[in-house]
Amino acid sequence: MLQSNSTIQIKIEAYGAVEKLLPANLVIYSPPNSDIGAVLSQVMSLYPEAKTLIERCACAIGEDIIPRHLVIEHAITLVLLSPVAGG
Repeated sequence: MLQSNSTIQIKIEAYGAVEKLLPANLVIYSPPNSDIGAVLSQVMSLYPEAKTLIERCACAIGEDIIPRHLVIEHAITLVLLSPVAGG
């Protein structure tokens, strides 16, 4: 997707199981005032095979876990963390 002046760049970093289903250098361009949920919907529409895992991922910016309703106001790196099973 081409960037225009009215979009915000969101770099997606994925870890765990979802990492295998998304490209390594994934960048999404989103309209201003979009929330994390809208960005994730865009990623799921581009990579439907990752939908189930993305729905279960935790989202983070830096070290902070963030809610999906958080509004994006500037370029960010969004980290997707797959749930882990342990024993």
